[in-house]
Amino acid sequence: MAMSAPANTESVTVTVNAAEPLRKLGPLTDLVIERIRVSDDVAASKFGTGSPIEDPVREAQVLEQVRTQAEAAGVNPDAAVAFFQDQIAASKVVQKGLFARWTAHPEEAPTTRPDLGPIRERLDQLTTALLQELKDTEHLRDKPVACTVQLALAAGSGAVLERLDTLHRQALGTATQSVCRSGEPAGRH
Repeated sequence: MAMSAPANTESVTVTVNAAEPLRKLGPLTDLVIERIRVSDDVAASKFGTGSPIEDPVREAQVLEQVRTQAEAAGVNPDAAVAFFQDQIAASKVVQKGLFARWTAHPEEAPTTRPDLGPIRERLDQLTTALLQELKDTEHLRDKPVACTVQLALAAGSGAVLERLDTLHRQALGTATQSVCRSGEPAGRH
């Protein structure tokens, strides 16, 4: 018995150390997953009301706000807008998927409709946090190969840890398409 205890302790230490690289883009993907989950509430607030999933006017407003905030935060505004276009597209993936599910299975449809006001406040908070993570991870995102590997690790582990279903995993793939830069000079703002 005494022999197996150190081996177990050693393997735990190795596992923890091996998990460390997962955290390089982990905080960013964690926020992306949180934003995807907020899309469930957006869908619940719209379902059965006739409110469209597509809202080009609102989307343009959000993207213009992102551009302004990104410039103020020292984040490349074009990269930030591309990233948030992906966030909006991911939200639509979730909303369309849930609408289809709820239409096919009305017994699974939400029985209450959350107010969009607090949902939008939460989305605004997430936008600020996501922009900060874009800034904090800029050095890694400027290295396409390293970023792609780190993103795969972070997104994969995040999807497992958060127990994302197929719909939300698909949305995560959509939401992270522009995380890693390619063809853009490093450090460009």
